[in-house]
Amino acid sequence: MDLDETGSRTVTGSGIVCRSTAGGTVVSLWGEVDAALREAASEAMAVLAAHIAGVPVIIEAKDVTFIDSSGVAFILQVYVLGQETGTPVSLRDPSPAVVEVLDMVGIGGRIPVIRAVGEGS
Repeated sequence: MDLDETGSRTVTGSGIVCRSTAGGTVVSLWGEVDAALREAASEAMAVLAAHIAGVPVIIEAKDVTFIDSSGVAFILQVYVLGQETGTPVSLRDPSPAVVEVLDMVGIGGRIPVIRAVGEGS
């Protein structure tokens, strides 16, 4: 999964992984998020399906360089699962590629966005 023993990414490439933190579950997406990541997306959804309802889920998408309909579908599935279970879901620092595609398909602004201090919205 391109992670080291601390759960951090060890190579650039592309991927989707989940990790638990004190504040909830973080789903990290990076690189080209497309159909080639279907298996990683399925693994992440399995983790999220077992997630404790109400504990926040953060989709970290700052390192996404490209996202297609498969990637958008994954983000929407995470968001809808959160809505169904009463779990808050937010996007942390989505890259311009993510923002552009979410806006293009009409769901920009639907998922709450968290920006690092000092960054524009």
